[in-house]
Amino acid sequence: MLDAERLSGIYSSEGKVERLLDRVRNPKDLKKIPITELPRLAEEIRSLIIETVTKNGGHLAPNLGVVELAIAIHYVFDAPKDKIIWDVGHQSYPHKILTGRKELFKTIRQLGGLSGFPKRSESIYDPFGTGHASTSISAALGIAVARDLKGEDFKVVAVIGDGALTGGLAWEALNNIGTLKKDVIIILNDNEFSIAPTIGAVSHFLTKRLSDPTYLKIREEIKKHLESKPAGETILNILKKIEESFKSFFTAGIVFEELGLHYVGPVRGHHIPELISTLNQVKKVEKPVLVHVLTKKGKGYEPAEKEPERYHGISSLSLKSFPKKTTYTEVFGKTLTKIGERNKKVVAITAAMPDGTGLRYFKEKFPERFFDVGIAEAHAVTFAAGLATEGMIPICAIYSTFLQRAYDQIVHDVALQKLHVVFCLDRAGLVSEDGPTHHGIFDISYLRHIPNLTIMAPKDGRELVDMIYTAVEYCDGPVAIRYPKDFIPDEFDEEYEPIQVPIGKAEILRGGREILIIGIGSTVQDALKAAETVEKELRVSPIVVNARFVKPLDEKNLMNLIERVNLIVTVEDNVIMGGFGSRILEWLAKNRIKKDVMLLGIEDEFPPHGKREELKKICGIDHENIARRIISYYGNSISR
Repeated sequence: MLDAERLSGIYSSEGKVERLLDRVRNPKDLKKIPITELPRLAEEIRSLIIETVTKNGGHLAPNLGVVELAIAIHYVFDAPKDKIIWDVGHQSYPHKILTGRKELFKTIRQLGGLSGFPKRSESIYDPFGTGHASTSISAALGIAVARDLKGEDFKVVAVIGDGALTGGLAWEALNNIGTLKKDVIIILNDNEFSIAPTIGAVSHFLTKRLSDPTYLKIREEIKKHLESKPAGETILNILKKIEESFKSFFTAGIVFEELGLHYVGPVRGHHIPELISTLNQVKKVEKPVLVHVLTKKGKGYEPAEKEPERYHGISSLSLKSFPKKTTYTEVFGKTLTKIGERNKKVVAITAAMPDGTGLRYFKEKFPERFFDVGIAEAHAVTFAAGLATEGMIPICAIYSTFLQRAYDQIVHDVALQKLHVVFCLDRAGLVSEDGPTHHGIFDISYLRHIPNLTIMAPKDGRELVDMIYTAVEYCDGPVAIRYPKDFIPDEFDEEYEPIQVPIGKAEILRGGREILIIGIGSTVQDALKAAETVEKELRVSPIVVNARFVKPLDEKNLMNLIERVNLIVTVEDNVIMGGFGSRILEWLAKNRIKKDVMLLGIEDEFPPHGKREELKKICGIDHENIARRIISYYGNSISR
């Protein structure tokens, strides 16, 4: 564990603390530090990460586990000439600290500050932007091929781990890299604990081999025989070590060697001299190499070591005591569990995010009906489709941004066959500090044009309960429910019995005239507040509608309302292009209705990272900006 005295550094003649980290402005400075002093540098980096992440929030356990690895990589390789790609990127904090961003590290995940993931526009030391898992090997191979085609000379290193090898994209790349035989170094960061316990055939390869009855019988007979001999205990210890080596060799070595890679390891991931020595040797090899490194997630911080899943990603508030608030995620998880008690056909599927999606409640109650497929969203969707063909009702809970990876499967395997699969899109809309790679601002656009698909978005917790119940019990085709990473704006009795929401029916929340504001999902609350301001300023009472459904559209209600208004305003936390507002415009055009229409949503750009409220303000969809823009537009139209 971190030792305060050892972290205090060396006192100069002036009595000021001198840290090794203060000497490191870039990787060249790192190489000037003797190898024997690097463990102290590792502790200083850990201290900075813990101090910053517990304040700002972010990915704690993954970064603590790769401190020595990041030091060794930059000690051996020559970035930015050599290209170093961190898969997923939620373990890139030590890399950022070592590559000229130490002083800015306190701004990580803050508006205008450092990104929580590698970002090409942020630093020349980030050759490829990452945020979604399993992309590094494909990118590394592309960079290596380009290098060879241009006749250049540099190394390409992909650091992959934390469950990313459960993603099919990584294995497609491994297969290709073994065929092309390009000079690429893959470092497998094996921390034995991904976001959720690693799922997949690879991680169970050894178990199948060493659980063979014949093997176990022979093993037990040898053990009994040796225990009765004078030197038996020593021999048993030797055999145990051989068995452990056998495990490492057969679970990783054989698999990767068969794919055409040279396998090296396992290497102790917190032993800097061993890491540096190994990487120096590997650097000389001119063919695809996989270095198997064993690390401990949460290393150096006891709470994170004991509960690496809980401390994988933390908010700035999660280590303090604050009044308990309920999130949309919790409402979803608890509601689905109650529905699962009544309906035995309901099964739950996640892509390595049982906690993040709220499915841990369902998992604990119905483990036989819960499936974590690993970081394999495309497989999750087609797996769900297969279940649906046999009369099961699969609930496929995947973050909005990650469901993008399964677009073809939604179209071809689910919607085309009109299968009853319920997609629950957590993290829809703006997703605060995780930034552009995680904002769920495209799902309305990439889903609403798919035939047979019903799309819902709740304005609050109670409505989410209604929608889950409706999707399971009253729909016979594919359904998508989108909701934000946020606290619910209402509180209700957990024993509340859900009722059916009429499919496609909108809800009129506020009567009025002249102006019609249509909100969808989490934007409804801001639309209501904006209407109050507009009424005070313009002496006109806007109508506010909670659309509830992106598809089907409540055309009957809409037709009745537009006769009373001159201006229609749509508000959504999705990109405007192809979004909910576009759907309203299409409907107006189809019915040859001419009205002034204002579309409020995300413009044609990637919003930055920052707090959710900050981002809403930047994008102009907070209640103050909605009101201001309506007042300005309406005032100008009246003057015309």
